Amino acid sequence: MADLKGRIALVTGAGRGIGRATALRLARDGATVVVNYNASAAPAQEVVGLIAAAGGTALAIQADVSDAAQIDAMVGRVTKELGGLHILVSNAGITRDNLLMRMSQAEWDDVLNTNLRATYFLVKAVSRQMIRQRYGRIVAVSSVVGLTGNVGQANYAAAKAGLIGFIKSVAAEFAARSITANAVAPGFIETDITAGLPAEVKTAILSRIPLERYGQPDEVANAIAFLASDDAAYITGQVLNIDGGMVMF
Repeated sequence: MADLKGRIALVTGAGRGIGRATALRLARDGATVVVNYNASAAPAQEVVGLIAAAGGTALAIQADVSDAAQIDAMVGRVTKELGGLHILVSNAGITRDNLLMRMSQAEWDDVLNTNLRATYFLVKAVSRQMIRQRYGRIVAVSSVVGLTGNVGQANYAAAKAGLIGFIKSVAAEFAARSITANAVAPGFIETDITAGLPAEVKTAILSRIPLERYGQPDEVANAIAFLASDDAAYITGQVLNIDGGMVMF
């Protein structure tokens, strides 16, 4: 378990799935956690309650991460009320799957705005504080789909691939200020997003996983917690696949 005492972490989309597991893990490691949500107020407050019950400190803040003004307001509130910001986990994401020939511009824009543009807004907002304090850990949640592509997910794949290029650029720009930037690329993780997939799709995906099982949100959270810690101080600009061996190269 990493020692994150004294660290302040912002996790977007932290009410459910990977974001929820990450918020709980970072709090368990000692960080004060800002639980960001957009529409899922009750789940976010539940995460705050679980952290408090375990003796940790957390704060839920509503903000639509596709809106730069809301992000700036959230980050400003965090730094003012908590006195700093050391860890950013850009996790919030959506899907609007459709075959490319049928994909509407709204389906494309919604996914790119939430899954890619939001990370640009977030990193730009938190970088001011991280540069001043000469310390920061940035972790973006990409996907193996961003490495391989996927039928019916041109928008999602483009956004997740874009995150990887963005994170590598951020890592190069901010390294001199002791700020690291990395990405994780989960495979098939059991979350609300994947729960609605047809049984035949799940079976087909399972056949491509060498470890012969689906991943759990906690397994992604463990990797994020490592990258957010000082144990990973010499790791930056990297993409860590968490996929049971789905993608090997």
